[in-house]
Amino acid sequence: MASGSERSTAEPMRAATRARADTSITMRIPAQTRDLIDSAAASIGKSRTEFMLDSARQHAMDVLLDRRVFNLDADASEALAAALASPVDPNAALRALMKTDSPWR
Repeated sequence: MASGSERSTAEPMRAATRARADTSITMRIPAQTRDLIDSAAASIGKSRTEFMLDSARQHAMDVLLDRRVFNLDADASEALAAALASPVDPNAALRALMKTDSPWR
């Protein structure tokens, strides 16, 4: 776990980037699982809550990104490969798309 002086400098940075909590999640878990989570969290200087939130958020993003499956026939696959090989120049629609938030934000 971080020492008092290390924690005092890290806490304001974490707090500044953390979204305001406005809801809660309650769960019952085996003590052995809680102890495992606590040990892992302590090993990287995080609280149980920070560790669980970071882990769950990362897993949620991974699941959502992995669900993006493209089922294409041969012609569509070739068309996609050609489009990816020759990207368009930035335009208004592309710039607007790139400014939209990801689903996990």
